[in-house]
Amino acid sequence: MKSFRKLGKNLGVLAVASLVFAGLLALVPLSTSRAGQKGNEAKGKFYFKQTCKSCHIKGEKGGEVTPLNKTQAQWQSYFAKGKHMKGTEPLTKYMTPEQLNDALTFLYNHAVDSPQPETCGK
Repeated sequence: MKSFRKLGKNLGVLAVASLVFAGLLALVPLSTSRAGQKGNEAKGKFYFKQTCKSCHIKGEKGGEVTPLNKTQAQWQSYFAKGKHMKGTEPLTKYMTPEQLNDALTFLYNHAVDSPQPETCGK
């Protein structure tokens, strides 16, 4: 009988510990990336290459732009402003809001200060 009581106490302690652990996990964000709706990184890379790279390569009027041109905070700020061409055009002229979110996800995740900095390739 004592062994059953001891087992019951141990299970009770384990249950409480599990609940505390689960509560702590709820306080930790699921992603360490940017706040807000996270887009699709693969789609973002595609949209960036398809839409932006025609003007944003070395020698073209927009100058070369890759994820490495900005920090994560700078990419967030750029997309939050929603302006292109030195603030003269809305970004939505070039991509839908969903596509912009995907592009931001790609650029943010590979910015110069990200854990995986990279260019977007050719």
